[in-house]
Amino acid sequence: MLYDIDQLMPTDLITLAEPPTEKEAAIEHLLDVVVDAGRVADREAALAALLTREEETTTGVGKGIAIPHAQTDAIDQASVAFCRSSAGLDFDSMDDEPAHLVFMILVPEGGSDEHLGILASLSRSLMHDDVRESLHEAETPEEVQATMEAAIDDD
Repeated sequence: MLYDIDQLMPTDLITLAEPPTEKEAAIEHLLDVVVDAGRVADREAALAALLTREEETTTGVGKGIAIPHAQTDAIDQASVAFCRSSAGLDFDSMDDEPAHLVFMILVPEGGSDEHLGILASLSRSLMHDDVRESLHEAETPEEVQATMEAAIDDD
């Protein structure tokens, strides 16, 4: 499945600002990026959905990556936000390593197929060392977006 990265992950959903070092605060930091972009109708509902999902099972997928995600009525357009942490965040990752690259996926309620498709595509593209390296080195949101566009197109 191909995604339009400009729609799914526009540059205003990409922040290179250092997130808080605590997991829940980092999730709120990234959610606020999506809220500020005008994509979330109800911040508290979106946060509740994300934290509920986080309690079910870890979204720390390993290799320094975390992908908090949720389906919620608080959003009407699938969105992926990104931040990175130089210190690393404890997301209870499967490999016990801190997460440095964090992607947040929010999709409208009932969008299970889209949700799983985005999650799978993102996960596959992030398994490549060169993609993760490019994300660490990116100096602008545009570079992050271009990296993801190329990685997902190669998927």
